[in-house]
Amino acid sequence: MADISGLKEIDGFVGACLVDSDSGLVLGKEGGKDFDLDTAAAGNTEVVRAKRKTMTALGINGGIEDILITLDDQYHLIRLLKSNEAIFLYVVLDKARGNLGMARMVTKKVEQGVDLSAL
Repeated sequence: MADISGLKEIDGFVGACLVDSDSGLVLGKEGGKDFDLDTAAAGNTEVVRAKRKTMTALGINGGIEDILITLDDQYHLIRLLKSNEAIFLYVVLDKARGNLGMARMVTKKVEQGVDLSAL
């Protein structure tokens, strides 16, 4: 499995996973003891697909860097890998303890180190 352990450095970290958006399958995960990352991965695969479909309908060219979903007490960050846009990192943060700017920075750093050949 791909190493995404660096995501645990993010303040407010709840859990994270690496997801194949073609199938919705989890390719690797960290944390999430009290959070169902497998169900979240499948659901957020639909979010990524919907955004791509909308971009196509609107004639928007280019790729998705990240998608942020803000809940009452959590941030959900979806970051597509530049090396393979079918794969994305999904990170859940406690909103009260998390710093969104730092989370995006760490997620980008982890993304750059993900070795998909290990899958």
